[in-house]
Amino acid sequence: MAVEWEIKPFEALSVNELYDILQLRSKIFVVEQNCVYLDIDGKDKVALHLFGTFDGKIVAHARLFKSGISFDNASIGRVVVDPDYRDRKWGQELMKNAILGIKEHFGESQITIGAQLYLKKFYESLGFVQSSEMYLEDDIPHIEMVRE
Repeated sequence: MAVEWEIKPFEALSVNELYDILQLRSKIFVVEQNCVYLDIDGKDKVALHLFGTFDGKIVAHARLFKSGISFDNASIGRVVVDPDYRDRKWGQELMKNAILGIKEHFGESQITIGAQLYLKKFYESLGFVQSSEMYLEDDIPHIEMVRE
C-alpha cells in the first residue's frame, strides 16, 4: 500500500484533516523536539497543505507558500513525517511532491527553506544548497537553503 498525496488550500481541509495535521506537527515540533513555540502562526490560512495518508492516517505534511510570504522565493515549511513511518523514506517523497506542487500551483521553481541544521544532507540530496550561516530559531539550529 502506498501513501496517497493530496494538496489542498486551508479552506478545503476537512475539520478532521486539519486536526490530524496539527496533531502530527505538535507531536514532532513541540513534544519530540521538546520545543515550546507557537506552531499555529497564522500562515496556515495562506498555505497550500500537502499531506500524505496511509491506511487512513495522515503520516506526512508540509506547507507550500508562494513567493513573498515566508521568503522572497516560494517556500516549503513545517515538513514532518510521523516517526512511526520514517523508516519508509516518505520524507523524500513528501519533498519531491512539495517541489512539484510549488511548480504546478505557483509556477515557481526557485524555493527557499529554513532547514533544521541536522537535516542539511537530506535537503542537499533534493537539490537544496545552504545560503545562510547557522541561526537559532526557537533554540534549534537552522540554516536557509535554496533550490534553483
